[in-house]
Amino acid sequence: MYYTKPKRKPKTQTQTGKLRIIPLGGLEEVGRNMTVIEYGQHILIIDMGLQFPEEDMPGIDYIIPNIAYLKGREKNIRGVIITHGHYDHIGGIPHLIPMLGNPPIFSSDISLAIINKRQEDYKNGTQLKLKTVNNKTILRLGVFRVEFFKVSHNIPASMGVIIYTPVGIILHTGDFKLDLHTQDRAIRPDIEKLRNLGRQGVLAMLADSTNASQPGHQLTETQIKRDLETIVANSPGRMIIATFSSLLERLQQIIELAEKYHKKVVIEGYSMKTNVEIAKRLGYMKFEKTTMISAKQMRGYPSNRIVILCTGAQGEENAVLMRIANCEHRTLKVEEGDTVVFSSSVVPGNERAVQRLTDSLYREGADVINYTMVDIHAGGHAKQEDLKFAIKLVRPKYLIPIEGHHSFLRIHAKIAESIGFPKKNIFVADNGQIIEFTKNQATLTNKKVPSSYVMVDGLGVGDVGNVVLRDRQMLAADGMFVIIATIEAKTGNLVGNPDIISRGFIYMKDNRELLDKVREKVKRILKDREPKASANDAYIKNKVRDVIGQFLFSKTKRRPMVLPVVIEV
Repeated sequence: MYYTKPKRKPKTQTQTGKLRIIPLGGLEEVGRNMTVIEYGQHILIIDMGLQFPEEDMPGIDYIIPNIAYLKGREKNIRGVIITHGHYDHIGGIPHLIPMLGNPPIFSSDISLAIINKRQEDYKNGTQLKLKTVNNKTILRLGVFRVEFFKVSHNIPASMGVIIYTPVGIILHTGDFKLDLHTQDRAIRPDIEKLRNLGRQGVLAMLADSTNASQPGHQLTETQIKRDLETIVANSPGRMIIATFSSLLERLQQIIELAEKYHKKVVIEGYSMKTNVEIAKRLGYMKFEKTTMISAKQMRGYPSNRIVILCTGAQGEENAVLMRIANCEHRTLKVEEGDTVVFSSSVVPGNERAVQRLTDSLYREGADVINYTMVDIHAGGHAKQEDLKFAIKLVRPKYLIPIEGHHSFLRIHAKIAESIGFPKKNIFVADNGQIIEFTKNQATLTNKKVPSSYVMVDGLGVGDVGNVVLRDRQMLAADGMFVIIATIEAKTGNLVGNPDIISRGFIYMKDNRELLDKVREKVKRILKDREPKASANDAYIKNKVRDVIGQFLFSKTKRRPMVLPVVIEV
């Protein structure tokens, strides 16, 4: 049942039993956020995100949560609640929703629009059941009553979730910061709503830990706008501003500043164009139609009247800024006097890529400004003082740090302890670890459900496992060495010389002596056996792989993947 204005508050204390909170992702990494709330035959899911691959995962597009626990429980799922439209919270939907029986998805209008647009990229994708909610909506989903509260983040209509359960109130912050000074009503947090909840008594708060390691308060977008205005007003030539396509509040600020100083705006990057179109259609972004021009129309304006908004602030190989810097873009290239602004922080792991990109931009004659030089980026996550404020505001009985690496969760726990929160009431869990609540007790159990990586590679979901990854890592590290031997089927005698193919291991023309020795060893392996016995394909391959692999290591100290190919004639 779904409604917005109930005549009376539904009763929640009608059943007895245990409430289970089960994080399927987001407690050991940044990304792959997904949490299961379960009471009896009733299940709610909060978020369904993806995680970008790590450096030792060649070829993997991204990682999604493991939903093995939900197999056989699909009919119990009352709904999926999405806190906001970032991919680490929505990216698993196209893959997982069909496997879960296509339950309804509840979120803000802009988050649902982004989800729906992404679904179009999947041919024969499931027709999603999308239900719009806001901070005034009340849902009755099985035994749960669900409400929402606004939080400040860097995408409009981000929400936290309030779940009234038979054992007490559970609060999930989603990604949040507390921007108390913003003039934008769309991202102004519901402070009074949270304060009133604190008075009612919150059983447990699941709270964002992404920036728990950073002291102080998170910068406000108002502060960022002041510094951006200085740069926009004084830029001598074109401005190229790179940021995340989902930072719609930042994009709105830049467009407003461009209009104030009579500049034209060019938007480059499919995802950024799509998000801006969605935000404008839904009223979250406002600008004059004449402000926007295409890249081809730039020639009709002086350089100092052009602002280019694009993706690629993380040094992504195929993003717009990298193609501009490498002179690979169809219509744009760096010009002497350009000012390039990185209006986002560097995601850990991308430092080298961003440095290479910065060097390329300077070589082409541009000046580069980033967040370390001036405050041109405010993160979307609460820092330490903000987390303290949130805990004091909500006053939960139990605190469950979520969304971050294990160290982030531990730091969040210490922050809570520093303001007097009882250590025994803080549950730092791992992915898959079950937290149980009754009316009288709460336990971080030792029970776990499957939470291992499910990797998406092209059209494959979950078909790439540790064995395949290990092979890819070996190929990337030491290459491949293929030995092709033709033998007689009846006797196993070698026919001719073995052929050898090397990729990523040695340059064959410069290593003829090594290759000749390998061929001799292969001949000896095939000769040292019972000549009247028929060929045993598996035995021959294993022996060639072991002997040649050891020989190559003794000569090169490298371990290529040795692939024997036996052809019987």
